[in-house]
Amino acid sequence: TTALGPGVHARLVRLAEEHHASVLMVLQAALALALRAAGAGDRVAVGTPVAGRDDEALDDLVGFFVNTLVLPADTSGEPAFTGLLSRVRDTVLAAFDHQGFPFDLLVEHLNPPRTPGVHPLFQVMLTLRTAGTGEEAFRFGGAGGRFAADGPVTTKFDLTAACEELRDADGAPAGLRIALEYATDVLDEDTARLLLTALERALRTAADRPGDPVPDTA
Repeated sequence: TTALGPGVHARLVRLAEEHHASVLMVLQAALALALRAAGAGDRVAVGTPVAGRDDEALDDLVGFFVNTLVLPADTSGEPAFTGLLSRVRDTVLAAFDHQGFPFDLLVEHLNPPRTPGVHPLFQVMLTLRTAGTGEEAFRFGGAGGRFAADGPVTTKFDLTAACEELRDADGAPAGLRIALEYATDVLDEDTARLLLTALERALRTAADRPGDPVPDTA
């Protein structure tokens, strides 16, 4: 795990706003650069969950409607972070235009080559949730709740970048937390640490020098 302070977080939020993007898009761009640095190539696809409630009729309905989007990123040509963010933004917006298309049907339609135990369209998952800085992570009316891990940690993918965006009581940026979960039969701890270092470096470059390319070296 790693954490970025409120100052870096605020600069990343401002970068996203200036480029009509979102924090998720900034994180995806940085993750693509980290994966490229680890040898994944110039074109990296990640999955991300969406709420699946794009229909107003579902707003007050209790149920599980989460869908998965596949988000490719093209890091070729050593782009500045802002250039990569623009590419990612266009891809993500196009994917969100079709977020209601069921993931299972997408796999069926594309019919990619299958390998037992390997996800057919992506091996890396990116998640982002927002939480307050207090002990209570969310509220249900007058009741508060928090997230807690229970039991052994398992992962459904080769790598999951689980990101948490902290906001204070006024909604101002209060920091980012990033945890990497990985399949131990695919990645070892040293590789995971290198990926986390590369991801943090990409985000700090984006916050401080967004017009610069992000080098692959750790």
